[in-house]
Amino acid sequence: MSSQTRLEAVAATARWTAAARARETARDDRLFADPFAQDLAGDDGPGLLFHFHPRYASDLGNPYLPVRTRWFDDVLLRNVGAGMQVVGIGAGLDVRPFRLDWPDDVHVFEVDQPSVFEYKDPIVAAKVEKSAAAGEHQPRCARTTVPTELSAGWERELLRAGFDPERPTFWFAEGVSYYLPEDVARQVLRTVRGLSAPGSMIALDMIGRGIFRLSYMREFLDRLSEANSPWIWGSDDPVAFMRECGWPGASYVEPGDREANFGRWTATSAPAVANVPRMFLLTAEVPG
Repeated sequence: MSSQTRLEAVAATARWTAAARARETARDDRLFADPFAQDLAGDDGPGLLFHFHPRYASDLGNPYLPVRTRWFDDVLLRNVGAGMQVVGIGAGLDVRPFRLDWPDDVHVFEVDQPSVFEYKDPIVAAKVEKSAAAGEHQPRCARTTVPTELSAGWERELLRAGFDPERPTFWFAEGVSYYLPEDVARQVLRTVRGLSAPGSMIALDMIGRGIFRLSYMREFLDRLSEANSPWIWGSDDPVAFMRECGWPGASYVEPGDREANFGRWTATSAPAVANVPRMFLLTAEVPG
């Protein structure tokens, strides 16, 4: 498969997100560093930033993406202990196995469509090989890719790849839930709960339904649809949704809250403000 074919096989939204991570990495006040992001975004990465969200195509960018990524980084590093499994659901072009300082004996499984890995892995491998002599950009944990579809039987492929449901696991799904049909999102969360040993945890983000009613979001949502990656649904009560999926102890923060600000988020997240879309950063755990 040629590089161009692989590029076209990956959702443009994944490369748009990689471009946002590359832009954040270039900032002096960056919230994280992703040395793979520019290569993964492709040559048209800056153009994708403008295409999907012209209002945030300046150097300031969309504050949600770097805040979300940093929040996931912090939650993972705070809660993943030595010997744990980590599973990225809909991992996309994420490279946390290479850029986070993991504890000893952590094993990261990345679950996503085969086309994602057909595009991603050669780019990552090339950068790893090129920097091997300098000891840079090397994997910091065991990493296993699981090419499969979330809509059918992904758990079987995960188990075949060596996942152990008896070991504590940290699951994360960054920028995934709203691209899935609601029934698929429910099934994924229920399946994850069934595979989670005591001491396991999950982190994910969800959007409120108000996003679909805001006029200034319409252009962005239309461009997602044109790219065959529409945002499909949201929930105004994510804790209740998680409870229905087998996670009764879920809680959330919103961008702008003390735990999800990092000096970058300036918009209020108060629910009473009708023109501010709600975005939820959720965690839940299985009692040990």
